[in-house]
Amino acid sequence: MDVYFGGMLTIAPEVEVLARFGRALADPIRCRLLLALREAPAHPSDLAEALGISRTRLSNHLACLRDCGLVVAVPVGRRTRYELADPRLGHALDDLRNAVVAVETDRPCPEAEEKGCC
Repeated sequence: MDVYFGGMLTIAPEVEVLARFGRALADPIRCRLLLALREAPAHPSDLAEALGISRTRLSNHLACLRDCGLVVAVPVGRRTRYELADPRLGHALDDLRNAVVAVETDRPCPEAEEKGCC
């Protein structure tokens, strides 16, 4: 299925969707961005101020989220507004935030020491 939204997009296979979601959620700033956009679409200047980060750093994270297919840039006059690519992503974020993750307190994530995950 192809969707037109400022360019030709295709729907990713389900495993790739999960992998892209995982890459996006691997960074705390991107998590905060997704949660902010879950609340409402926003302009980059507002997002940078709300998150307390530079516009350059924000731009890099928004590019990652766009490349992962999780957010879209919507032209509004001379400005660009960002929003979640699909409203269901907001529900998925809610489900993930409310999920119970069972961890053994004496065992870190295998990659935690190497890559800073978990």
